[in-house]
Amino acid sequence: MQVIEVPIENIFQALCDRTRLRIVRLLSTTQEEACLCELVDSLQEPQYKLSRHLKVLRQVGLLASEKEGRWVYHRLVSEPKHLKMMSKLIATLPDDESIYGDDVERFNKRLFHREKGRCRVGVLTKALQTG
Repeated sequence: MQVIEVPIENIFQALCDRTRLRIVRLLSTTQEEACLCELVDSLQEPQYKLSRHLKVLRQVGLLASEKEGRWVYHRLVSEPKHLKMMSKLIATLPDDESIYGDDVERFNKRLFHREKGRCRVGVLTKALQTG
């Protein structure tokens, strides 16, 4: 796997956005990879918005994506070592408004819809399907 060399300030700038922080926190807390539809249902955000945020996280080297048929799975990058340490730190941030806990709870429920460990159902939240 190729390691992307990105200035550290770009990584911190990417993490200044609440939605991107929620994505990283969810993936770090659950230690899972997720497709876009699972993130839509878990974070209760429109698909177009999450797609944009996933792109930013990939560009700064925090996420890696793997296409499998029509599904794209996103996971946190653990190399170089400072990225792995950063994601662990994000997983321990306080959750004053219970936002992160709710995201994880919805994600864990959403995992029950996987077939053989992979998403195969698309977005389940009706109000967010068309974004």
